[in-house]
Amino acid sequence: MPPSFVSTNNKDGRIPMKFNLLSKAKTRVTNYEGVKAFVLRPDMELYTAVVTWSLNDSFYEKDEQRLSRLRTLMAKCDPLFIGKLAVYARNKMYMRSVPLVLVTELAKLHSGDNLVARVTDGVIGRADEITELLACYDLLNGRKGPKRLNGLSKQLQKGLQAAFNKFDEYQFAKYNRPAEVKLRDALFLVHPKAKDAAQQALFDKIAGNTLETPYTWETELSALGQLNFDSEEAKAAAFRAKWEELVDSGKLGYMAMLRNLRNMLEAGISYAHLQKVCATLASAEQVAKAKQFPFRYLAAYRELLNLDQAQLSALKKLKLKLTGASTGYTGEMLDALEKAVQASAANIKGFDANTRVLLACDVSGSMQKPVSAKSKVLLYDIGLMLAMLLQSRCRNVQVGMFGDSWKTITVPHNYVLGNVQEFYKREGEVGYSTNGYLVIKDLLNRRVKVDKIMLFTDRQLWNSSSTTGDHIQPLWLRYKAEVAPEARLYLFDLQGYGQSPLQLLRNDVYLVAGWSDKIFEVLDALEKGGSALDEINKIAI
Repeated sequence: MPPSFVSTNNKDGRIPMKFNLLSKAKTRVTNYEGVKAFVLRPDMELYTAVVTWSLNDSFYEKDEQRLSRLRTLMAKCDPLFIGKLAVYARNKMYMRSVPLVLVTELAKLHSGDNLVARVTDGVIGRADEITELLACYDLLNGRKGPKRLNGLSKQLQKGLQAAFNKFDEYQFAKYNRPAEVKLRDALFLVHPKAKDAAQQALFDKIAGNTLETPYTWETELSALGQLNFDSEEAKAAAFRAKWEELVDSGKLGYMAMLRNLRNMLEAGISYAHLQKVCATLASAEQVAKAKQFPFRYLAAYRELLNLDQAQLSALKKLKLKLTGASTGYTGEMLDALEKAVQASAANIKGFDANTRVLLACDVSGSMQKPVSAKSKVLLYDIGLMLAMLLQSRCRNVQVGMFGDSWKTITVPHNYVLGNVQEFYKREGEVGYSTNGYLVIKDLLNRRVKVDKIMLFTDRQLWNSSSTTGDHIQPLWLRYKAEVAPEARLYLFDLQGYGQSPLQLLRNDVYLVAGWSDKIFEVLDALEKGGSALDEINKIAI
């Protein structure tokens, strides 16, 4: 997210070195396509690797390679920065796995004070992350057998002790599930100190496996599934009633609601209950509290679009006979999701009707990779989502996609998810290379002046043509000199390989990593001369 340099007013034109985000060592390397790239400074490279890590194999790297690179980079970085980065990734980027990896590795690198304890406490935001961190510690330290967790880092233990004091019985019970490291195991290992008699009673319940079963959609539906019903009609009616009860209870969380839209439709909930669901989804206040990744709305949107019509037809006949309910409400849910994702973009700053913006999406082969092992959302989708979120906030904007060629596509301003689907249907029109240089070349050839150019890519940019030697860096320098001296280029790094296709030496090129909507807050910081590293270093731990 940060600028490589902040502009200088020095009369001799020299750039102040304290703002340099490039390594002082050799900076020219080649990327995975064999094209000239530039090494980032270790803290900057660590940042990009962390906030784009989805803990699944990337197109160019395997998990083992990335973990090895993460360790190498951490060894080169200030431990305090690593700690702040872990807390930033958890609380600002809403990531869960990689902050635990950072804490585990930091415990190996650093000792002598309570930094590891403070960071541990800072990254534990849910009760199950206590056991997740212990499992991560076990795995990354290669420990096996019944005594594998003996010798736990003392500072990590102190941080976990503080974390145990954050949660109530409902929160513990909600995540008290069978796993390699159970909540009871963690209690005996960490030995947290109860702050009062009530908390000691809670710890005793954890030790005795007597926590009260929480009221959640999972437990309620699981209990219902254990019952025997006289007929399929009776079973369907019971599940419909249970979903309606969950909606009325107010305990169906926003994310659970988002994940179960299709299930509720198929259960045949009443129109009144569907309206409640749609009102919650579209509420700007609820959207802000939920802190969902933008692509989660896209996943829900596609689940609704992909409903099997034959199955729905059969279910509809059955439910109409039983309850008079209809499954023809999909359109209202799609509208609610559009309102929700637009609400998530409402606070994007730095764009107005006078800002001229070009948004370019990489649709190359390496972008056709799921963001995680279980997800149907691709890296390519993330780029489109970020572009469409920005387009919803701009007025003077062009949007396009690049592969072998570059093509602009006109879509309405008032849609985000629908526009992503429109691009998705057309991605084959430009091929599957990574010729991002064509975006700049087109602007240069047409002498089109824009203020901001944003490329959403995994940054493995190159030139697949055998007839030209064009490269994005010299083209960018020409565009700045000949057409738009005030233009700025933003590279949205969706994969974090650790290299940049541009030399980050001036205040007109920015690297933006990650795909949370929080990246737009950092864009605003960039406009004011700040950087992502500045934002991370502000984190209090």
